[in-house]
Amino acid sequence: MGLFASCDNYLDVVPDNVATIDNAFTDEVQARKYLFTCYSYLPNVSGVGWVPGWYTGDEFWPNSEVYNWLQNPSNIARNAQNANEPLLNFYEGRGGGSDLFQGIRVCNTFISRVDNVPGLDNVEKIKWKAEAKFLKAYYHYYLTKMYGPIPLITENIDVSATPDEVRLPRASFDECINFIVDLLDEAAEGLPTTILNELDELGRITKSIALAVKADVLLTAASPLFNGNPDYSTFNNIDGTPFFGPYDKEKWKRAADAGLEAIEEAEAAGAVLYEFSDLVVTNPSAETVRKLTLRGRVTDPWNKEIVWGSSQNDDRQYDSQANFVTAGETVTGQWMAPTYRIVEQYYTNHGVPIEEDIAWAGRDPLAFRTAQASHSLDIQEGAEIPQIHFDREPRFYADLGFDRGTWYGQGKLDENDQHIVKAKRGETSGKKTISKFSITGYFPKKLVNYENAFGTSNSYSSKRYSFPYIRLAELYLNYAEALNEYSGPSAEVYSYIDKIRERAGLEGVVQSWGNYTNNPGKPTNVDGLRDIIQKERLIELSFENHRYWDLRRWKLLQDHMNGPIQGWNIDSDQNDGYYNLITFFNQKFTMRNYLWPIRSEVLLLNPNLVQNPGW
Repeated sequence: MGLFASCDNYLDVVPDNVATIDNAFTDEVQARKYLFTCYSYLPNVSGVGWVPGWYTGDEFWPNSEVYNWLQNPSNIARNAQNANEPLLNFYEGRGGGSDLFQGIRVCNTFISRVDNVPGLDNVEKIKWKAEAKFLKAYYHYYLTKMYGPIPLITENIDVSATPDEVRLPRASFDECINFIVDLLDEAAEGLPTTILNELDELGRITKSIALAVKADVLLTAASPLFNGNPDYSTFNNIDGTPFFGPYDKEKWKRAADAGLEAIEEAEAAGAVLYEFSDLVVTNPSAETVRKLTLRGRVTDPWNKEIVWGSSQNDDRQYDSQANFVTAGETVTGQWMAPTYRIVEQYYTNHGVPIEEDIAWAGRDPLAFRTAQASHSLDIQEGAEIPQIHFDREPRFYADLGFDRGTWYGQGKLDENDQHIVKAKRGETSGKKTISKFSITGYFPKKLVNYENAFGTSNSYSSKRYSFPYIRLAELYLNYAEALNEYSGPSAEVYSYIDKIRERAGLEGVVQSWGNYTNNPGKPTNVDGLRDIIQKERLIELSFENHRYWDLRRWKLLQDHMNGPIQGWNIDSDQNDGYYNLITFFNQKFTMRNYLWPIRSEVLLLNPNLVQNPGW
């Protein structure tokens, strides 16, 4: 139920069953249950059909059968968002979205009542209240990311409030950000540094998580969509005051300071960039170990790189896994289909974009090339496939499955006898049913734990993992971006980018651009390094529900969501037919789609609200 859903709801500011609420704080057990209710409103980061990001942009594309239950996000990607019944409406809990204002009300109730729980240890009271404050801040932040300025719900409104007192206006954007940051700082003071009881409490909020989210909040606030955006220069509140101020460079300083604070806290709590180490694998080459490291940075459960992981149950592995059983069987879903744009974005083996690599000058990425024995760890020897699959960086081969590409794991732990993705029509990984296939011919291998296995009776078992909200690598990129924007390129900025590149088997940015491009000075100026950082982020965080949000805050969606969504012709069983790029949809992006619309009826019920531009 939304905060302004209907006239009948103006006084619905506390749950109807007051006796039940009173009972919720009678003892520690009941209070803990109520705290978990506060957690229950967290948007499921891996719930592809119920949160923005996965299918609202250009990273994945659904086939027509899967589209039936992905209509809300997929229609946003198709420029079909609307103000009459908004898709993924987190303002009210409609259109596939959850009601975050209701989540805020639940948090407010907990914060105001937990001190009165009989027998509850004071240390627990402080920690639990801090968790609820974090969640309250996070729900405000999620709404602010989506809608821009929102009404701030500092405390629940009393049941005796008049309708006018309930009809809250939107605060300015800076007021929203400052409120959220202050609340996160308050929460951080009462949160533990680490989770001691991992068996029962993994997924609960720590100080590292609070400071990491604070860094993300301030990075978002400093970014072009919200910092001096000329499109919002005349966007005013009901009283004529502007929602957004002019560009403020100091916002980048604030983001950089918060970014460094988050890194230092996370590392002090034990966070490190993930490195693969598993006795199950015998005598692997350094190249295979690197690819397992890159896959494990997401799929190794609760590894030390994950600053904040999700404990919610929504397993994407079945849908991301290429099928390797006999051609007549369909064991896995296979419908998580990365688009051709994502294939293009990965670096070459020189650690630079294809279009900037001097070794690729004059090459046709779609021309056929035959794989040699030297390629066999990545591509089936003798396969004739397009050049775009050759000479790419290690993350390309670790993150993506493609026709005639190798796939380590899933029961095969000998790097000389790996699975081979065979994605043409009728083949093991190809289109065999009306729903279980990748429409583009690509698979997000990055999301699949290498230990998952196909059973002897054509079954599939997966090893569950904590999908990351935030990894340490993201904190490094947050800090590098903010520091570059504030003070320009420096050894410190390079060092945080290069930590991630080194783990990926690449040289540093200065060396790579100096040795392999015609623009060796690109990393030495703010604009050039900005482009490098953005591309590095899109690659490192691909398939983790970041791309859409990042392109959005950089105000680059119009550059990426205007054009064809493409993949291979999976209805062909021959090379010359399969390797023709097919356009599934021509995206059209309009500037109003940067901010979610508030449902039109809500504006009628609350005349103190102002609609977002263009709606």
